[in-house]
Amino acid sequence: LVWLRRTTHYLFIVVVAVNSALLTINAGDYIFYTDWAWTSFVVFSISQSTMLVVGAIYYMLFTGVPGTATYYATIMTIYTWVAKGAWFALGYPYDFVVVPVWIPSAMLLDLAYWATRRNKHAAILIGGVLVGMSLPLFNMINLLLVADPLEMAFKYPRPTLPPYMTPIEPQVGKFYNSPVALGAGAGAVLCVPIAALGAKLNTWTYRWMA
Repeated sequence: LVWLRRTTHYLFIVVVAVNSALLTINAGDYIFYTDWAWTSFVVFSISQSTMLVVGAIYYMLFTGVPGTATYYATIMTIYTWVAKGAWFALGYPYDFVVVPVWIPSAMLLDLAYWATRRNKHAAILIGGVLVGMSLPLFNMINLLLVADPLEMAFKYPRPTLPPYMTPIEPQVGKFYNSPVALGAGAGAVLCVPIAALGAKLNTWTYRWMA
């Protein structure tokens, strides 16, 4: 039954990665879209980095194979691009949905795991910090490519946006002096305990499947 166990395991990776992407798309109902992407960049960074690291650590330690985190991030990216295409098909502009850049941060996590000779604690500490610090930087570059997020917000308001979050006036730069620094700092701090949680979940699951 080894083949059945392995097949089930890799199916779990796909299912959880797809559902992680779905949760991330709808996290806070405003994080993923250009309408509030700038003013909530810190929240965006924290949610994206922690969502990535908990699943990536979980499956990377379960398989023990460096590269699993990148595989996990790739599935999330593909699924989200499908969602982006769906919004585009509904008549929204191409850059209405911003796809987070997960893969480079996941590669750093895999690199930390490989370079420390598959040391679990080093992957949690070093990999978690690397993900938390790098993801805001990569995504700020990603968001810079979006054409005038505030214009998109007023022209294409989200039907599911709560009334209390409807944009009233431009708020860019009002709340955070440096969203990249704040996002990276908070992400780096929070990703370590989140990665530890993923490792603990991995231990419980491994014992359950043994």
